Amino acid sequence: MPALLFLVVLLLPSGAGAEEIISGVESKPHSRPYMAYLNICSTKGYVAICGGFLITPQFVMTAAHCRGRRITVTLGAHDVHKRESTQLKINVEKQIFYPNYNVSSKLHDIMLLKLKKQTELSLAMDVIPLPSPSDFIKPGTMCWAAGWGRTAATEPISHTLREVELRVMEKKACKAYRHYKDNFQVCVGSPTKLALAYKGDSGGLLVCAGVAHGIASHGCGKESPL
Repeated sequence: MPALLFLVVLLLPSGAGAEEIISGVESKPHSRPYMAYLNICSTKGYVAICGGFLITPQFVMTAAHCRGRRITVTLGAHDVHKRESTQLKINVEKQIFYPNYNVSSKLHDIMLLKLKKQTELSLAMDVIPLPSPSDFIKPGTMCWAAGWGRTAATEPISHTLREVELRVMEKKACKAYRHYKDNFQVCVGSPTKLALAYKGDSGGLLVCAGVAHGIASHGCGKESPL
């Protein structure tokens, strides 16, 4: 399976409502230098945010549903409401969608963003490797997702980068969910508590042992939190 076909289905535990607080902690500043904050002006004129991650000095990977009329990427950020000396804002020159992206099912929800210029890598701004075609993550593996999304349904987006530990679930844990395709989606979550990425975290990555294994795409259960 080509590495770029991996997506993340963030599992909402059975019976969990979106009003519950999502588990997670604030990241150590700049400990995840590949993370990108996307400010999106949609075709309808409203502003939205997504996450993304730097894979080369000039390309950011994110979710296709994070597309927009105009996108500005902030790299090297921890607190996006502050003017940190490490931050770099760059406009997107081109949005490249995976050709088989399906809006209704959200399959192949992948997009590459070509930045208008190459970035100069540093301790606060760096790339993350993609997996090789034979590099699979096994059920039970503990991974991490990060983003600036909401921490609860009624809470605003987070100013600071936050992260949550998630476990790769067995295929059967997500078989009941519509549109789940285990040949190119990874089901992650927690079997005992509500632990997931939430609204505003779309496009961020699932990182396992320092490698980007997935893109936060959508949620399963009563709500579709992303």
